[in-house]
Amino acid sequence: MPAPHTVAVLLGSLRNQSVNRRLAQIAVDSAGPDSVVSIVEGLGDLPFYNEDIDPDTPDGAGSVLDEGVATVRAAVASADAVLVVAPEYNGSLPAVLKNAIDWLSRPYGRGALVDKPVGIMSASSARGGGERMRVDAVKAIGIAGGRVVEEVRVGLRASEVGALGEVDEAIVSQVTGAIEVLVDAVDASVGV
Repeated sequence: MPAPHTVAVLLGSLRNQSVNRRLAQIAVDSAGPDSVVSIVEGLGDLPFYNEDIDPDTPDGAGSVLDEGVATVRAAVASADAVLVVAPEYNGSLPAVLKNAIDWLSRPYGRGALVDKPVGIMSASSARGGGERMRVDAVKAIGIAGGRVVEEVRVGLRASEVGALGEVDEAIVSQVTGAIEVLVDAVDASVGV
């Protein structure tokens, strides 16, 4: 039996009790035997991207890469796929997620997202279930070199996710299906 595929979750909400953290946890808890899903912690601790502190740029030559950045990059680079789970903030993606994508896009052309299948989920109070966040995330991830898997398209109203501890089976089924599609995209990219 082949080893399960690994999926790194980039969580775009810092709040401990956030609906998107619950949605990400559903992905972790409902992963099938062919996948291991884990949340990449520490996105909120990353410094804002700045070439002066990026040792892979001329301006940052001689600087030391922030330990948190190195940890997040390693977690994403070692995963087979990435799942973004984020709310919509002011019609776009949260700053913490954009900053993580900026760090993951470096070094240019060799960043941790290059050629990696990426799925996007959102639970948002916005009427469109995070669709505007998704549009901006697709653009940023694509420029960073990731391959957005369009079929992984979970956009929920925050009220649909339910209270802490409650798990709607229809949502679990939707999330499980999305993870399966993301894992299939890994297999398709390596010709398995």
